[in-house]
Order: sequence, then C-alpha cells, then structure tokens
Amino acid sequence: MSGEKTTEKSAEIFITQQTAGVRLDVVITAVLEEYSRSFIQKLFDNGNVSVNGRICREKKYKASEGDKVWVYIPEPEELKVEAENIPIEIVYEDDDMLVVNKPAGMVVHPAPGNYSATLVNALMYHCKDKLSSINGIIRPGIVHRIDKNTSGLLMVAKTDKAHDKLSHQLSCHSITRKYKAIVYNNIKEDEGTVAEPIGRDPKNRLRNAVTSINSKKAVTHYKVLERFGKFTLVEAVLETGRTHQIRVHMSYIRHPLLGDDLYGLQSNKLGVKRQMLHAETLGFEHPTTGLYMEFKSPLPDDFSATLDKLRK
Repeated sequence: MSGEKTTEKSAEIFITQQTAGVRLDVVITAVLEEYSRSFIQKLFDNGNVSVNGRICREKKYKASEGDKVWVYIPEPEELKVEAENIPIEIVYEDDDMLVVNKPAGMVVHPAPGNYSATLVNALMYHCKDKLSSINGIIRPGIVHRIDKNTSGLLMVAKTDKAHDKLSHQLSCHSITRKYKAIVYNNIKEDEGTVAEPIGRDPKNRLRNAVTSINSKKAVTHYKVLERFGKFTLVEAVLETGRTHQIRVHMSYIRHPLLGDDLYGLQSNKLGVKRQMLHAETLGFEHPTTGLYMEFKSPLPDDFSATLDKLRK
C-alpha cells in the first residue's frame, strides 16, 4: 500500500447495476456515510482503494457491474474532538439527560476524517464536561444513534448512571420508538410485522441484510397511514434496534425507503436528497425518577414537502 499503517477495518463493496457508471468516490462516500468525502478522496491518494485487486487512485473512476471494490481504513493519527458552537434543537433537558431533535445530514458522532460538525461536537459545547463517559471520548453521552440522513429524536446521557439505565431499557426493548417513512410501492395490507434477523451483508461489509449468518434478532412493526399509488406513508415501530433496521426490513419486503440509495433505488423522480425516514416519537422511563416520558417531533420541512407533492 502506501506505507501507512492500516487497521484491519476494511469495506468490501460490490458494484451493482444501480452503481455501475457512478464515480467511485461518490459510491464509497454513500456506503461509508460516517466518513467525509474529503477523507474518502485521501484514501484514493494513499492507495487505500482497490478495484478487482488493483490499486485505484482515480477518484472519478467509474466501475462496472460486478466489480469488487476494497476500501482500507487507516488508523487515525490522533483523536481530536472539540466542542463547537453549533445550534441544536433540545426538546428536553435536566441534570441527567437530554432529548435532542437531530436534523437530517448531521452525523451523530465523530469518525476518522469527520471530527467536526457532528452532534457530539455540539453537545460538548452545550453541556461542557457534563456528558457520560461510558462510550469513550469519541461518543460522550451517546446512548443510541440514528443515521446521518435520518431526522428526529434521540436520547443523550449526562451521567454514567443515566447512561446505564437508558441502555438497559434499550436492551430489554422497553423504549418506544416510532418512525414515519415514505416507501416505494403500494402496501396492500394495513399493517404487518417483519421479524427477520439482521447481520452484515456478505456482499458489502458495511451494509446490513436479512441473513442467518452471524445475525441478531430484529423485529419491525409497520402500519399504513396513507397510500399514494406508487408510494406509501407508514409508521414503523422498532421492537429491536439494529443498525439500519427499518431500511433493511422495508427493502427486504420490497418496499425500500424513498431516497435510500444504499438499500433502495439510486435515483428518484421526486428529487429527495435523503431517505424519507423520521424518528418521530421517543418514549422511556426517566433514569432517575422512573416516570414514563414521551416526546414527539414534527415532520421536517423536506419530509412535509414530499408528502405535499404526493398528495397533489
């Protein structure tokens, strides 16, 4: 390679019909969404990207269907996570925890090549040193995550005690998590459940898939709220909380999310910029008082605008 030390972390990406002919740096950035575009481009410069076993330094290279791409993630040189004065919408806050309404496009916590402008940077500025330390210096206070391009509510712990209690509720599936999503195609039944295990996609190590190999139980309940012919608005309720769970399960039943270019279609006629998924409702027992609390986040402007287009 380039002589730089690399970790064992790597991503194997198979070029599909949908991604064939697309700039390779764009494809990789879409798959490795926790890393910045500039970080991915440096991987090309350093010889950490290969196509079918040959190093590729051309960022604009357009791979062909069936090509196998390997991306090697180098060891971070030095961890620097700093507080930043970034506006965030705080729905609830006390001495133990916060509930934050995260906008689409914001990464939850730093990763190599993307140490700034994350929710954690904003939380460090707002909370100073009052964040739980259980998840280390790169994810202080973070109890659970939602994807970069998913909007909505998530919990943040200020103390380790609060973190433990909220994490326990997650592990025993007692937290209420309801999402709104716009999916492709008409769902004929009014409601349903997808109870299929989720693990790493054997064809793409940074994607997840329904699989029986090294997987974990995953259950998603869904209910149709509105039908638009070629699209359906649903409420999805998480019983478990696997990475990309709703996106994987809806794609599995052939109703991928509108705007989801990782698990669905690469393009969409409605011109949305991200997957239409919003974490609307979050309910839990307060880690100190034990009282049940529930919060609801209104649909963001881009989601509402898309619904307006569909209704017309």
